[in-house]
Order: sequence, then structure tokens, then C-alpha cells
Amino acid sequence: MTTFDKREQGFERKFQHDQELAFKAKARRNRLLGLWAAERLGLTGEAAEVYARDVMAAYLQKPGDWNVVDKVARDLAEQGVKLDATRVRIELDRFMAEAKTQLRVPR
Repeated sequence: MTTFDKREQGFERKFQHDQELAFKAKARRNRLLGLWAAERLGLTGEAAEVYARDVMAAYLQKPGDWNVVDKVARDLAEQGVKLDATRVRIELDRFMAEAKTQLRVPR
């Protein structure tokens, strides 16, 4: 194996590691957002955990931040909680920073 091959493999491993960290950070962010929204919906305990998992699943069903924001904003609106998609997006960004800190992901 040449030095070039070893470097290439090193870059590939780093890329894979970075992608795994990014996925974990988004999953944690979505869970934190789900727990935040569950609290506003009056859910506690297992019901809050189930809702957080539903938010995480929404991202997996159709990847994209707006899918998660839309789900949470819609659920809040259906229950009469006066928080719009802009506020949910702000919280999503805040929770991403928190998730990265928790996972010790470089910013």
C-alpha cells in the first residue's frame, strides 16, 4: 500500500466519522426539540419521550430541518400553543448548538 493510499483511507475514515457525528448531533437536536415541544404541549414522562421519538422519526421519514419544524409547529398550533415556525426554528438552532456541545463536536 502506498503512502497515497494510506492518506486516502485516512481521509475516508475521517469523512465517515464526521458524517456519523453530524447524524448523531441532528438526532440529539431533534430529540431535545421534541422534549421542549412536549413540555409546551403538557406532555410528561413516557408521553414526552414518545413525542420526542416522533419528532426524531419525522426527520428520518423525510430528511430536512423544515420537515421537523413544520411537524412541531403544526402540533403546537393544533393544541392552541401560540408559537410559530420561526420560534421553533430558533429553538432548533439552539438545540443544535447544545447537541454539539453534549457530543463535543467541533463547531
